[in-house]
Amino acid sequence: MQAEEIIMIVREDTLKHQGMRKKLVEAIREKGIDDQAVLSAMQNVPRHLFLDKAFLVQAYTDQAFRIGAGQTISQPYTVAYQSSLLHVSKGDKVLEIGTGSGYQTCILLEMGAKVFSIERQKELHDKAKVLLPALGYSPKLFYGDGFKGLPAYGPFDRIIVTCGAPYIPEDLLKQLKIGGIMVIPVGEGEVQVMTTILKIAEGNYEKHELKNFRFVPMLEDKEWGKG
Repeated sequence: MQAEEIIMIVREDTLKHQGMRKKLVEAIREKGIDDQAVLSAMQNVPRHLFLDKAFLVQAYTDQAFRIGAGQTISQPYTVAYQSSLLHVSKGDKVLEIGTGSGYQTCILLEMGAKVFSIERQKELHDKAKVLLPALGYSPKLFYGDGFKGLPAYGPFDRIIVTCGAPYIPEDLLKQLKIGGIMVIPVGEGEVQVMTTILKIAEGNYEKHELKNFRFVPMLEDKEWGKG
């Protein structure tokens, strides 16, 4: 998608789109998400602009959808669930592993976070660099290996991984502030366990395993990405 096309579609957020978002947000609330900051962010971010315009209905159903480069835009419930586990406060510095479409990135920005996001797929990275500023968002976007994180910009208050990780990368743990939270789906098979990690002190972590999810795999030194 060219920059001119993206800037043109940004204007296409009508009352109909907003009404569809409201129904989606209510459906997510009914599934147990009660974090008002998350729900408000999802109401404000026009998810249909992250998909081809032919897929309007799919944009406002609670399902993942392919976005190219073999990747998907996450199911809205999954985005809401991960975002609520982060407990983001305004001004928090958040590292996102897997920019993907940029949708999750924008949810975090709406919640008041300062977002640093890494994408391994060049096609998705380049598209996000055009789309997100056109939507009025200003994250720091990077093309690179999410396993390595961004040590030059750390430490981070929060880290979110939006792809299935076969293990918890040590480099990411090092870049988490003491008192910081990481949310990461962990598992080598088709199903991953959503895991939260609270950094108590250097080398001391409190880990909780929660619900099962299915994510595109995070592969070290290979192409991956989702969001």
